[in-house]
Amino acid sequence: MVEIANTGVTLRQLQIFREVVRLGSERQAAKVLRVTQSAVSQQVAQLETALGVPLFRREGNRLVATAQAWELLREIDGTFLSLDRVGKSIAALKGIEGHAIGIAAPDIFCFTLVPRAVRQIRVHDRSCVFHVKSGSYQDVAEHVLNGRADLGVSRLPLDERLFDWMPVTTATNVCLFPAGHRLAEKDLITPEDLRGEPLIDIEPRQNTHQMDLNALRYMGVEPNIAVEVDANGHEAAFIAAGVGISVTNSVVAKECALFGLRFRPFEPSAIYHYVVFWQRGRQLSGQLRLARERLADALRDSA
Repeated sequence: MVEIANTGVTLRQLQIFREVVRLGSERQAAKVLRVTQSAVSQQVAQLETALGVPLFRREGNRLVATAQAWELLREIDGTFLSLDRVGKSIAALKGIEGHAIGIAAPDIFCFTLVPRAVRQIRVHDRSCVFHVKSGSYQDVAEHVLNGRADLGVSRLPLDERLFDWMPVTTATNVCLFPAGHRLAEKDLITPEDLRGEPLIDIEPRQNTHQMDLNALRYMGVEPNIAVEVDANGHEAAFIAAGVGISVTNSVVAKECALFGLRFRPFEPSAIYHYVVFWQRGRQLSGQLRLARERLADALRDSA
């Protein structure tokens, strides 16, 4: 086994330790690593001896990581994620297909867009397993960058030093509201139409927030913020509950059809460029190229 810098600690011990922390069980770690449980226990014990600190305590049948274990995991996790990325690139170069695909997408896209794409991918490969990560656009980028997802669905800008992407579609601003709302009678909605309306808005760190609020204030309308959410799509539930209305974009709004909401064009507007993206320079396998195409198809269907 490869010893790390004459420390008495091996790469294999750290790999086993990482899985035990992640799964909270020596038995589950053994299953994932395809070794015996006794081998896992032995390697963990040797690692604790080499480090001179306890890494786990037992609570019933479960292992609970100590503070020292979490500190060690933070230090080594990035290294193993990098090794995972290298392994996937090598497999792609050799034409070896994996059986798992990681997809990261904004929360709202996990209701219909991602499931549609997954269904189409599984038509070609029923053995494929999907790991779906969601969150804000920033979260999605971090999932792909850190190797927790192979492909991401997002919008520009993205850092071209870190990612490659496939342009898919564009979106413009719309006003999103419940069925039967007075705004349904209008073909085009302007800031003046929102005077006095309670708004569900994206929190201030989001660029969309500043654009929407600046447009309202430019027209002499002070925004009446009822709720701030931290990711696009979260506003849909509050709108459906009758708390308020929102300004979002047309791609997000179409995904909100699940909530029975309606939308109309809103001006002034911006253009949003949606993409499917992956780590810069990564060689995509045939399976991932198929997944990229199906995600792009699903995104176009939402445009």
